[in-house]
Amino acid sequence: MGRIIAVANQKGGVGKTTTAVNVAAALAGDDQRVLLLDLDPQGNATMGCGVDKHELEVSTYDVLMGEAPIGEALQKGAGGLLDVLPSNTDLTAAEVALMSAPLREKRLSLAIEPVTDEYDFIIIDCPPSLSMLTVNALVAAHGVLIPLQTEYYALEGLSALVNTVRQIREHRNPKLEIEGILRTMYDPRNKLAVDVSRQLIHHFGDKVYRTVIPRNVRVAEAPSHGLPVILYDRSSRGAVSYLAVASELARRHQPAASAQN
Repeated sequence: MGRIIAVANQKGGVGKTTTAVNVAAALAGDDQRVLLLDLDPQGNATMGCGVDKHELEVSTYDVLMGEAPIGEALQKGAGGLLDVLPSNTDLTAAEVALMSAPLREKRLSLAIEPVTDEYDFIIIDCPPSLSMLTVNALVAAHGVLIPLQTEYYALEGLSALVNTVRQIREHRNPKLEIEGILRTMYDPRNKLAVDVSRQLIHHFGDKVYRTVIPRNVRVAEAPSHGLPVILYDRSSRGAVSYLAVASELARRHQPAASAQN
């Protein structure tokens, strides 16, 4: 079974979708079989991989609500590097529909079960809220990757997310763990960023990725071209950083893979 990783943070503007798209593309570029699952009604991960969210005939909504099997919705993205389960604003309706749906917290887990053995990694881009969609992602996932901007309010938001992960682990998904914390938009010249970074490492130890993602104009430009930054400008600081994060992530799971072999 592939490693299922939910990229989550209830605070917007922290580089969540950018991280999901670029980590997925970097893993796929390293010969991993990758599915990027867009669970955000904004559909930004879909567009960031070059799939037009306005032209979808079958989307994450249909799969989640049991109206279509996952195989009918999958598309190739990021120049054919990976598979994408795309979304658009139709997914907003799922929030209401899920409240009264049977097995409402397990709908995503059940929907992706037929294809989990086909991938090494399934990366889920969650909406920027602790919603029923996010709960579905956490129930389906093995790990949570948390992009975090190193600023004053970040630690408070992180505490709420960690508590949610703990509750999901205790009541719904005992295999769920913190995959890692990724510092985004990082500026080492900023004293507050350095202080918050130090606190993160103190509290979470090696769960904090060694690699940091700097502010980088190429990372910001890439989505408008429908490309991950590693395809848009592979030599940019942002691309190099995301390649390093993917390498860190893959290395963390190599021992387990080797043991199985």
